[in-house]
Amino acid sequence: MLVDEVAAAVDRLGLAGHDVLVAVSGGLDSTALLHTLHLLAGRNRLKLLIGHVNHGLRGDESEADETAVRGLGAALGWPVRVVRVDPGALREGLASRERPTLQEAARTLRYRALAEMAEQTGAMRIATAHTADDQAETVLLRLMRGTSPDGLGGIPERSPDGRIVRPLLRVSRDQIEGFARARRLLWREDSSNRRVEYARNRLRRHWLPGLAGDFNPRLLRAIGGLAEVQREDSAWIATLVEREAASRFVTDGRWLQIEAKDWSEMPDALARRLARWALVRCGEGRAVSRVHLERMLSFLRSGRPGTCIELPGRLRLERGAAGIRLGPIARGPASP
Repeated sequence: MLVDEVAAAVDRLGLAGHDVLVAVSGGLDSTALLHTLHLLAGRNRLKLLIGHVNHGLRGDESEADETAVRGLGAALGWPVRVVRVDPGALREGLASRERPTLQEAARTLRYRALAEMAEQTGAMRIATAHTADDQAETVLLRLMRGTSPDGLGGIPERSPDGRIVRPLLRVSRDQIEGFARARRLLWREDSSNRRVEYARNRLRRHWLPGLAGDFNPRLLRAIGGLAEVQREDSAWIATLVEREAASRFVTDGRWLQIEAKDWSEMPDALARRLARWALVRCGEGRAVSRVHLERMLSFLRSGRPGTCIELPGRLRLERGAAGIRLGPIARGPASP
């Protein structure tokens, strides 16, 4: 039963006694999450606040979503906060390889808006309605596009700082729909979920049902288990990488000075993780692929003094008389 599953998540995530900002789009998943937390609020001393982010991407539909969420808050007796954002503005003026997709921009602004709402209202936790289906879709999409072992960790049940929690992550969408229909809940359908140009929609509508029906009826649980184990392994490995990074990298202004010795003797798995660590520390992580990491390792192991390579995010890895360093490419005048 969905309420029992969410009750277990409330205990597991330590939500009792906290103010919780519930991110509600008006769709099935977030509507069900709000209703279950509402049912559990009394015995768990939860004080709920509804947060809605209007991206304005679907015109009148977006306005109707906002109206529905305001009505839901009034019906349940919880306050509603709404923030309007413009994902298109986040993409303006950026080169194509640096420009986020519209969906990425919307997600960035959504989490930023929710964090601001939580800060303004004193909410200690932000609850989002990601489900076991979302987890499976995320892991499979990353696998098909190419990902590192860390990428197979999928969506965490809680963020590293514990602020964002996902009480529905072990619950299937079928369970959620059964709960909603049994209680005759009303929700909004997002028309963009039917657009086949989005890979996630194709996976959701055409591929996952076949895999679950013909290959493994417990597919969602299997992928969720894989993600959980992989996140635990990655967290343990990350402590080793941090320890090694502390002995090899020194921040010097906008540059990262890199210890040059022993890269050839280092295991590839550790060397790649250190290379990624360096890129993330210099502000680049989104566009990094295995090809870029292999180029970095080749240079760190055999690059000659006076040479350099360029990397995503307008970064430059160079070897000079003083050693190896990673930092920004100087922005010179435009070519004629």
